[in-house]
Amino acid sequence: MRIVMIGAGYVGLVSGACLADFGHEVVCVEVDESKVASLREGRVPIYEPGLSELVLANQAAGRLTFTTSLKAAGRGANAIFIAVGTPSLAEIGSADMRFVHDAARDIAGVIEDFTVVVVKSTVPIGAGDEVERIIAERAPRDRFAVVSNPEFLREGAAIEDFKRPDRVVIGVEDDRAREVMREIYQPIESNGGPIVYTSRRSSEMIKYAANVFLAMKVTFINEIADLCERLGADVLDVSHGIGLDDRIGRRFLNPGPGFGGSCFPKDTLALTKLAADAKAPIRLVETLVDVNDKRKTAMAAKIVAACGGSVAGKRIAVLGLTYKPKTDDMRDAPSLVIVPELQAAGARVVAYDPEGLRTAKPLLPGVEFADNAYACLKGADAAVVVTEWDEFRALDLARVKASLAAPIMVDLRNIYPIKAMKALGFRYVCVGRGFGGEG
Repeated sequence: MRIVMIGAGYVGLVSGACLADFGHEVVCVEVDESKVASLREGRVPIYEPGLSELVLANQAAGRLTFTTSLKAAGRGANAIFIAVGTPSLAEIGSADMRFVHDAARDIAGVIEDFTVVVVKSTVPIGAGDEVERIIAERAPRDRFAVVSNPEFLREGAAIEDFKRPDRVVIGVEDDRAREVMREIYQPIESNGGPIVYTSRRSSEMIKYAANVFLAMKVTFINEIADLCERLGADVLDVSHGIGLDDRIGRRFLNPGPGFGGSCFPKDTLALTKLAADAKAPIRLVETLVDVNDKRKTAMAAKIVAACGGSVAGKRIAVLGLTYKPKTDDMRDAPSLVIVPELQAAGARVVAYDPEGLRTAKPLLPGVEFADNAYACLKGADAAVVVTEWDEFRALDLARVKASLAAPIMVDLRNIYPIKAMKALGFRYVCVGRGFGGEG
């Protein structure tokens, strides 16, 4: 099938490359000419394991192309996907739909024969109705159908998630569109991947409800971690014990400095705004937003406490800046709160991240950036693990101790064994493991 992907950002590029790898002819449309030029040369602007190779292979095979012209791309398309950003509106929290609506207007000007318009962007419930209305102002209704097809991609595992998903959700209310979508996702269905067909509004709600539920699990275990510290329990044992219950599940029960990224913060805010506007407020979600915001500040205070109550004039080594491993994404990363809090308390911060330095540098003024973990640790008065990159798990802990000016390790991700850290003579402070988090 001929597929057009409007937007070559994270979702659009991953989705487009994977659909091309399924054998479809995919054209990604992007307004940024320099970005298109880079992609044509095989330079992928985001870090995602395996993505560069996938883009290059499908370009070489002639199945994946990039352009700035929707008019040229849309000619003969069976489906046009909208995969543009829907950032939170400042001060309001609801999703900014300008780019989605602009895409709908542009699509209306290029469709000729029957075309399925697929909303891949995360949008409020009912957004598909507005997209349909906008297109119908400029194009006959029998020439198109609007479908909701939300993405559920985890950064760092996006290709695997797309090709072997837990489910593909398709909100469709037109039989012709349903058949087009079935053909697009036939390779997944053939491999046993569940395809869930719903109404369009139900599909839109599934996306928000899924993300917010996962954010709630993260927030819940962080609250339990604080209680474990007060009562002398180990949150890792607790999360393992409750996670074995298949009604709860083990995933997203890892305590830490709070959630960040492109989805959870934005979607929790958007859902609370939607619920308030619908006069059906979701108190649980309102609370988790507040708890998560305060969590990041509390982690900065935890670091200060581990350093004896003051970091003034002290050199603090921060390992990991991105909101999670295997990505260069800094959106709403806990480090963006923790590092400035430490600086405000008088600390000199040196930081290292395996993939996030390019995106982090403009966001963290006054920070010294190191080229590797050991250079970051050298001469520091304390080390702090903020992001659990695998390479930090494999550090030579004896060398870490020798590099530090003081053997203080604040592990906000619980990646090191308490016994080993104690045996090496560290003052080891972790999250939710015994009184005060002291290892």
